[in-house]
Amino acid sequence: MAFEIGIMTFGEVTPDPVSGTTRTPHQRARETIELARVADDVGLDVFGMGEHHRSDFVGSAPTILLAAAAEATKRIKLASAVTVLSSEDPVRVWEQFATIDLLSAGRAEIIAGRGSYTESFPLFGYDLADYSELFREKLDLLLRIRGENPVTWTGRLRPPLVDADIAPRAYGETIPIWVGVGGSPASAVSTGTRGLPLALAILFGPMDLHRESIELYRSAAAQAGHDPATLPVSISVGGYVGSSSQQARDTMYPAFARFMMEHNHQRGRGMMLPREAFDAGASPAGSYLVGDPEEVTDKILRFRELYGLTRVIVQMGSGSMPQRELLAAVERLGTEVAPAVRKALGDSTIDDEEPGDA
Repeated sequence: MAFEIGIMTFGEVTPDPVSGTTRTPHQRARETIELARVADDVGLDVFGMGEHHRSDFVGSAPTILLAAAAEATKRIKLASAVTVLSSEDPVRVWEQFATIDLLSAGRAEIIAGRGSYTESFPLFGYDLADYSELFREKLDLLLRIRGENPVTWTGRLRPPLVDADIAPRAYGETIPIWVGVGGSPASAVSTGTRGLPLALAILFGPMDLHRESIELYRSAAAQAGHDPATLPVSISVGGYVGSSSQQARDTMYPAFARFMMEHNHQRGRGMMLPREAFDAGASPAGSYLVGDPEEVTDKILRFRELYGLTRVIVQMGSGSMPQRELLAAVERLGTEVAPAVRKALGDSTIDDEEPGDA
């Protein structure tokens, strides 16, 4: 498997920590599509769009943004980051992503998660007491839909399906379905048992914080009869590629700290991020991918070796970072970091053939 590098965004609508001004939802939506286009232009592999159902995010309908991104791009894979499957209808999830797959000639991916932000559960009439069972049941149904048509299925929390014709089908043979995990060992084990690709989110902490979860994932996969060597593993982590190490840190910190306080309150209040804590995360032992291109390249390679990764997704910027600074970092990631990583790993340069043309 060729190693992949991509970016993701939550589409935050955040006051600028200096001026106090806030870009409109319209601006953030348009900036999101521009972000995908630039990521594609500079040769990155994946663009991910988060799902949140609050007014401080623009991504309550991420599939619509991904469909727009499909029309603005040519090669890059288009993924959810994540689809909160527990509060979604798997039939509708499949229909939407299969449509994106048709629009993009086979570039759609689903990263299904339980949802660390829980506002969607009461919004769509789900009981948080069913949090874990909702995900298990709906993932079962989504995998069934991917694998066969028509579908007959029975569960406890959703009405049954009898010979249901669920369309459209994928552009190609299938649509990749990953499971998004926030570091829970139990979630890693269940994902490995199913033999599904693992997408691990790292919000903060040392680089090796989730090493045990990855080991449990591969062990569970092997015990269930799956070959761990064939299973893709991804991480998503905050980062910024600057013109220098200091410029990267000075640019990322205010926006990222504001994100942690304004938006990272899934089940409570925001989190204070002092500069010294951020700098620790940006150090060689920390998890943030922030620095100049050489520094970020080295850290990606160490992450890959540590976890046996096939993909790294950088959560680039936040709602308060100026778009010009964000796009400059994406360009550096695509034109300097990604080629250096590929060269170090012996991966061939991406060719000019678009997906679906073979």
